[in-house]
Amino acid sequence: MIVDVIMPKMGESINEGTILEWRKNVGDKVKLDEILLEIGTDKVDSEIPSSAAGVLIEILADPNDVKAVGEVIARIDTDTTAEIVSSEPQIKIEKSEVIKSEEKQVDSPDSLINKDDNLVRKSKLFFTPVVMKIAAENQIPLTMLESITGTGRGGRITKKDILSYIDNKVSVVDDRTMNQPKPNINIPGRSEEMHHMRKLISKHMVESLSTSAHVYVMTEVDMTSIVEFVTKEETSFREKEGYRLTYTPFIVDAVTKAIKEFPEINSSITEETMIHYHRNINIGLAVAINNGLMVPSIPHCEEKNFLGICRSVNDIASRARQGSINSDELTGTTFSITNFGVFGVSIGTPIINQPNVGILGVGAIKKQPVVIELDGSDSIAIRSIMILTLGFDHRLIDGAEGSKFLEAIRKNLENMELRDVV
Repeated sequence: MIVDVIMPKMGESINEGTILEWRKNVGDKVKLDEILLEIGTDKVDSEIPSSAAGVLIEILADPNDVKAVGEVIARIDTDTTAEIVSSEPQIKIEKSEVIKSEEKQVDSPDSLINKDDNLVRKSKLFFTPVVMKIAAENQIPLTMLESITGTGRGGRITKKDILSYIDNKVSVVDDRTMNQPKPNINIPGRSEEMHHMRKLISKHMVESLSTSAHVYVMTEVDMTSIVEFVTKEETSFREKEGYRLTYTPFIVDAVTKAIKEFPEINSSITEETMIHYHRNINIGLAVAINNGLMVPSIPHCEEKNFLGICRSVNDIASRARQGSINSDELTGTTFSITNFGVFGVSIGTPIINQPNVGILGVGAIKKQPVVIELDGSDSIAIRSIMILTLGFDHRLIDGAEGSKFLEAIRKNLENMELRDVV
């Protein structure tokens, strides 16, 4: 029996996906629930298991093809004696010498791999066309390609493996040469296709700018008390919880309390004129990953105490970086927070994460001289200052309301009762 493999639905708001890599070739036997391919969306990359056991007889979508949910992308024959109707095998590279007559000169093992390379070598190494293409474009010799440690099934080198190798190679070269005098030469330019995640992020950011009327307000927050508290409690907190105490949970907690006071910030505009006020406070937390950004949601923040927020922040940040966030966790946010301060940046103007009407940008905490009033007299003190930026949709939120909301966050942070938070 022929079974159609369709593009799966990866989440409520996901209508299409990009084929990243096939883990099986036409002609391969496939077990039920064995990983068949890898699919990417604007939210997450996912490994897709086979829905049937049998022989893969057709592949109807190539890497980088974008397919709609429900569209047929392959076919499996559950009768294992069936003939193969088409074939697109992996390129097989083997380690020993090129198969030629012994009297003929053997090509150099360091010759660069290219799209016309028909060499066949004796070993059990397999390279997919995607890996071969990347190797050719980046002029990676065969000997280097064979030295890469593969994380795929059976040690196979995946697209992620070779891209990681290239990134690390560039980093090492930069570290070794950064203090050397730079020769006066022209470096040739290059062009490359955008990563699929960058394409989708680009699309959504442009759509957000054309949808929402972005307005920004900023304020300084004195984080000295929180900084001192984290410094004092970080060792005992790590011993008890198994991870670091960071500033992010304090910000999430302060935002959640401010949203309760200003519920309009926790809403969405639908059908251009309809306002939907969300019952729950689901904070989207931007997490930087390779090739882009994820915004997983912390649901029901209004129900969590401070320690619960700490655990949720650590959980989603860790799993986002490990690539184990599922698509449904990347939907349903009602307000978003992005912390560019971890990169040392003080001020930024983040783009609203649709369909939210607000986003908070968190700057780096830096020591500054500050004028403080004590007993009617002014004095200068060194304080830990952080700049917060609130971006909001002026279609719904006016400047006065946005400013009051940001001030509420500031007050919540500066006046937080720290004795019982952990």
